[in-house]
Amino acid sequence: MSPYMGGSAPAMANQIADGYTLVTAVQLKRVTDAEMIQLQFELEKILRDLRAEPVNLEDLPGVQARNRKMTRITGAVQQINATMAKRRRSA
Repeated sequence: MSPYMGGSAPAMANQIADGYTLVTAVQLKRVTDAEMIQLQFELEKILRDLRAEPVNLEDLPGVQARNRKMTRITGAVQQINATMAKRRRSA
C-alpha cells in the first residue's frame, strides 16, 4: 500500500495544490524520508510551474485562486521540512 494519498507523489502533490488533501505531522509519520523528499520535489515542481504562468492582474478571482494554491503548497513544503528536521534531531 502506498503511503501517498492518491497512490503516488505527483497525484498527492496535485491533491494538495487543489486543496483536497492537507499535510499534517500525523499524516507524515508513516512516510519515509525518501518518500517525503519525492513529495517535496513534486510540490516544488508544481510551485515553479505556477510561478512561471503569466498573471492577468485584472482577473481577481484567478489571482486569488493562484495565491491560495501557492499558499497550500508552501505550507505543505514547510510541514515536510519541519518533520524531516524533527526526525534528524531525534535520530
